[in-house]
Amino acid sequence: MLSKYQILSVLAALFLLSVVQAADSNGLTDKDSISLYQAVSRASAHNPALAALNFELSAQRAEAELAGLSQSPSVTFEVEDIAGTGGHTGLDAAQATLGVAWLVEGSIRQGRQAFANAKTHSVLAEMNLKKLDIASETARLYLYCLANQARLEMTEQSVVLAEKTVAEIKKRLQIGKTADVELSRAQAEVARRKLDAEDVEHELASSYRLLAAQWGETIPKFSSVTGDIFVMPQPIAFDVLKLRMANNPEFIRLSTERNVKQAALELEKSKSSAPWEVKLGVRHYEANQDQALVAGVSIPFGERSRNKAGIARAQAKISALGAEEKALQVNYQTMLFVEYQEYLHSLHRMNAYRNEIIPKLESALKKTRKAYQLGRYSFLEWQSVQSDLFEAQAELLESSVDAHLKMIQIERLTGVQLASSNKDKEF
Repeated sequence: MLSKYQILSVLAALFLLSVVQAADSNGLTDKDSISLYQAVSRASAHNPALAALNFELSAQRAEAELAGLSQSPSVTFEVEDIAGTGGHTGLDAAQATLGVAWLVEGSIRQGRQAFANAKTHSVLAEMNLKKLDIASETARLYLYCLANQARLEMTEQSVVLAEKTVAEIKKRLQIGKTADVELSRAQAEVARRKLDAEDVEHELASSYRLLAAQWGETIPKFSSVTGDIFVMPQPIAFDVLKLRMANNPEFIRLSTERNVKQAALELEKSKSSAPWEVKLGVRHYEANQDQALVAGVSIPFGERSRNKAGIARAQAKISALGAEEKALQVNYQTMLFVEYQEYLHSLHRMNAYRNEIIPKLESALKKTRKAYQLGRYSFLEWQSVQSDLFEAQAELLESSVDAHLKMIQIERLTGVQLASSNKDKEF
């Protein structure tokens, strides 16, 4: 499970959406809502995809334990000088030897153990990377839930506004200041807005189900998520993000993989010299019923470098990993620049819609409505301004969603949190 620090870093760096209340990290603040912190905590602890890695880690730890064991000695039994001729007929001159033989592995066993331990660390790095991927994906799905909640609120507001428009037209129709066709148009607009709201309701229900699946639930036990999708932190300078890219978990994984390759190289080098075999036993002489100790050593001879091909293969794998790391650095730096530029652009669009476009359209809508009541504007002109306002509000929401998605990707590329975090504060 991710540590509390890792979870908080992910939450702060991804998009700082939630109103996180002080509560048990494994429980809900209430039965109807869930916070981002709680969602990530549950996914980190119960995501089904982590089960396979947990089993793999257990298997690799057992493999490391086995690698540290020396080979079991072997028991030997030999009988000599039997079933011959003359004095060696039958068992009269038999010599029976009972002994124990074992390999002196030395550096080979040490290399095997170092290789197994390095592989264990590699699996741990992969598991941590997977957990961060799950946290990032959970945050992305949480964002979609929050965005759909905002969309539903916007469409419901548009229904209310459309219904007010119908009521206004009915008043003018009663006093003969408008035509029936305007009422029909306004009623059709209400029906369209209600249909849009129903569509969003279905999308919201699906997004809840996808989020709950992150911790293995097929039926969500919550009915809403908390947070403000329009809250954004100030961006960190690109040069700072670039310098801190070493925090990316993928580079940490490559570092552990390099240790595995280096351990494999040392193991191949240790195999260059074959292990000695030591023997110790007791010999029994049948002829005179005497016993004596027997000792011996078997030393391989030949070319000292017996494993040139294995060493060359291990060295080539280390070189290939270095090339992969350089390619990844170029790729990630390029991706970081692109994502950062798009993030800044989304922030600019948010500010433009929130501070310039929407306030002007709201002002225009009030003036147009008043002019319609006075008979100066037609219904089509009034409806056009309403549509422009609805579209601008939708664009503001989509720009916010885009900005948060870019923040998630920037965090994933750098491991740098974009703002400070405290799970008991509202962002």
